[in-house]
Parts: sequence; structure tokens; C-alpha cells
Amino acid sequence: MKYLEVTFHTSPCTETINDVLAAVLGDTGFESFTEAEGGIKAYIQEKLFDERAMKSALADFPIDGTRITYSVAETEDKDWNEEWEKNFFQPIVVGRRCAIHSTFHKDVPQAEYDIIINPQMAFGTGHHQTTSLILEALLDADIKGKTVLDMGCGTSILAILASMRGARAVTAIDIDDWCVENSKDNVRLNGITNIFIEQGDASSLKGRNPFDLIIANINRNVLLADMHAYAQAMHPGSEIYMSGFYTNDIPLLQEEARKHGLQFVHSAEKEHWAMARFCLQ
Repeated sequence: MKYLEVTFHTSPCTETINDVLAAVLGDTGFESFTEAEGGIKAYIQEKLFDERAMKSALADFPIDGTRITYSVAETEDKDWNEEWEKNFFQPIVVGRRCAIHSTFHKDVPQAEYDIIINPQMAFGTGHHQTTSLILEALLDADIKGKTVLDMGCGTSILAILASMRGARAVTAIDIDDWCVENSKDNVRLNGITNIFIEQGDASSLKGRNPFDLIIANINRNVLLADMHAYAQAMHPGSEIYMSGFYTNDIPLLQEEARKHGLQFVHSAEKEHWAMARFCLQ
């Protein structure tokens, strides 16, 4: 599989700006990221590279005053998963209770919940603010005996923690077949048997029994477009945790949520990123 390496230089070059840039690029098909002098390097399958879409995303960059330049190069053949592991993914502890690491890590911190993932991608490791916000919310939530939906599951790290925290059954859905296969691998690594993984989008929720809790860590536009489908997959008292957007997007999500009977409960924020919790009335 042929990949392109795109080097982005950011000014100012800060961790927050580079994290936001990685998230923006992730929405245009980039799969993995490594730190680089003055910015980041991003990798995408050559057949998926759409420079026009990328330029449009950069033009709408949400942090004012940021200047971004880039250069594109073909990559040499190498084990990109191994390369990414060496450069990006390090063990972390979320909320002082949940340790997240891969099989190749040593000296892993001890925690109440120990999650093993082999992600092969930059998101869904717990490092990104949106993922850690949802993880922290799940650590505080009463999940025991509940049915849970992880929509846009990615690595299924959120589904795995929900299961470990006592969920009765967890459905994990992603539109990307690669994410589905990676999720299956991660679920097996953790010895979990009550997570059911499917490929699909919000249209696949039609006609299902309602869930007690829905997790949707995707992006603002998808959340707005699919809010009606999430609400139809809930019953009175069900909750939904949404993330993948910026703090200034919260009013838009609240407005759309009200149209579908979802009541705003609270939000949390981390470095421009946000998580919002709603309940079906």
C-alpha cells in the first residue's frame, strides 16, 4: 500500500495547534501522525489523498492567527505501524484510574482499569483530548448493567472501558472496515466477550432496541447530521456523551439536540476541545 508523507509547519508551533491540526487532517483521510521540527508529519494512502479537500480544511482552521504550510513527498517502504508506535504512542493513565498501553510497552503504570490496544492510528489511544474527555466521563458514570452504543468506535477503547465498568452489552459501530477489524483485535486482546462490533453508519440504528447510553466521539458535522438517529435509538432517561468538536461548537449542538428532545446536562473542556452530555427527556 503506497503512502504519502505530508510535512506541516505551523506558526506558532504549539502542542495544542498541532493536536487540532491532526484532528482536522484526520477528517480528510490522514491515518497517522508523528512529531516533526516546527510541526507534524502526516501519512495518508496515496489513493485517498485529496489535496483540494485538505486545503479547504486548512482554510477553515479553527484557531485564529495560525499559519500552516506543507510539503508532500512519497514515502519509502517501511512498517508504518512500527514507525508510529516508536514515535507517538506512549502508555498513559487517564483520571488516575485507567492505564492504556500496547503489547509492546514495558513498565506500564498500575491502575484500576488496564486497557491494551494496538491502535495503528493516531486517534483512539486516549492521548487526544476528545478521547480522554469521554474516558474521564465514563470513569465517573454509573454504567453497571446498562446497554451501551459506541458510535464511530475507532479502536473501541471507549467500548472496552464501558465493558470493564460493568456494561451489560456494548455495540460498537464504525463506518471504516479497518476500524472494525482493529476493534475486533483490541477486544480480543482484553478478553472481553460482550462487545459486538459492526460496520455501518447512523442509518444502521433504525429499528434497534434503545440503548441506555450512547457514546459518539466523531466530529461536529456528523453529530449534527445524525442527532435524530441517536435520539431515536434512546429511551426516556437514556444519556449520550458527544465529543470530537471545539468548545465554540457547543451552542450549535445544544440547539440541534433540543429539536430531538435531548436536554443538555453538562460539558467539559480540554485545550479548545469539548465533550457534552445530554439526556432524553
